[in-house]
Amino acid sequence: MFVKQLYTNCLSEAAYFIESEGEAVVIDPLRDIEAYLDLAKERNATIKYIFETHFHADFVSGHLDLAAATKAPIVFGPEAVTNFPIYLAKDAEKFSIGKLTLEVLHTPGHTMESTCYLLYDENGVASSLFTGDTLFVGDVGRPDLFSGNHTKEELAAMLFDSLNNKIKTLPDNVTVYPAHGPGSSCGKNLGPNTSSTLADEKSTNYALLATDKNQFIKEVTDGLSTPPSYFPINAKINKEGYDTLKAVMEKSNVPLSVADFKQKIKEGMLVLDTRPAATFAEGFVPSSISIGLEGRFAEWAGSLLPFDENILLVTEAGKEEETIVRLARVGFDHVDGYLKGGYEAWIAAGEKLDMIITVEPDELAMDIPHDPNLIILDVRKQAEYADGHIKDAINLTLSDMVDPGTMADFDDNHNLYVHCQGGYRSIIACSILKREGIHNLRNVEGGYNSMKSTKGLEIMQEKNVLN
Repeated sequence: MFVKQLYTNCLSEAAYFIESEGEAVVIDPLRDIEAYLDLAKERNATIKYIFETHFHADFVSGHLDLAAATKAPIVFGPEAVTNFPIYLAKDAEKFSIGKLTLEVLHTPGHTMESTCYLLYDENGVASSLFTGDTLFVGDVGRPDLFSGNHTKEELAAMLFDSLNNKIKTLPDNVTVYPAHGPGSSCGKNLGPNTSSTLADEKSTNYALLATDKNQFIKEVTDGLSTPPSYFPINAKINKEGYDTLKAVMEKSNVPLSVADFKQKIKEGMLVLDTRPAATFAEGFVPSSISIGLEGRFAEWAGSLLPFDENILLVTEAGKEEETIVRLARVGFDHVDGYLKGGYEAWIAAGEKLDMIITVEPDELAMDIPHDPNLIILDVRKQAEYADGHIKDAINLTLSDMVDPGTMADFDDNHNLYVHCQGGYRSIIACSILKREGIHNLRNVEGGYNSMKSTKGLEIMQEKNVLN
């Protein structure tokens, strides 16, 4: 028996490759499928089935491209309805993979079609449970996403029944393999690991410890943050279908001269710069939005960029194809080319530039007593802000900046000092502000991590002064 987790950090996503006796299955594949094809070749195996645990909201699945490449059927659990051919499995139906067996466990709650797959070894012993977004390490899937007309309370009630009737009854030594790890927005607060055992989850996971359904519903639905705006778009794509990644690459991986790039900007296309945040701050094509590949790139792209506009790319040399693939993972199929020669070509052509001034936290501390127009803008999440923030700082989360109206109160009379936790998100925020015509701003180097120990910056936590 061969089981491999293929984990993608920037999406906190786990796909799985299972093989026995030359037969293999893939569970929840990403849109770029080469890793699965390479594993099959390495294992001298044929991919027999492609299993989907549900309609993913946070990435575009590779089910269609992988099915086209392997002729393997796409298997969904009960309640799934698609615009393309699938094998609709029944609850408790079993599939053979070499000497192994995979059993379908329909577990509605995160979504109606959510399904777990229980793997039995060659001796018929339950070995591993591939839980999708039904059960995570330390958490469960949120019940407020793309699932028809059901309320989150109704779905949470279904999730309680699924956990208690289908999952908690399994042996303690079963390995739990979820579709997501820490950082994913598909749950509230996922644990730090990407796998667990059922015994550990039964003893530590609040959702499996709950015995009262009404209390469970309250715990699961309380404190849910607003899901990223691209979630319903990706779920719809996964249900209805999409262009092949090959077709997307042929359309998008196109080098553009500076002149052609400028013309497309005049036509209204958006410029996305994926160079590292610190590099972007030193100089960029005016009105560009910065989302560096080094961070949670695909998630922020999906949350902040419009799906109805064509995109132009500025990347580091050799990063063009990677950028297009990672955008395609969250449903962006409308890249219209990249700047040939990168930002260096733009400079060499003598074109106009923009930049972001970056200052140390102690400079901010010195300016506060003398500048009545100074505004500290904290773009971290509300929970981060509540844990500790600079006195009088305004909290405008980066994800909320997708709405230009949130910046309506800022103008060039204000001196904005923008920060996040470490510096990645604040550069994105500065680029968005500049695109909206707000240029009197500075990025605070090192973010809150550096600011909290800076003399002269008063730190607040709820109503208490920390230092």
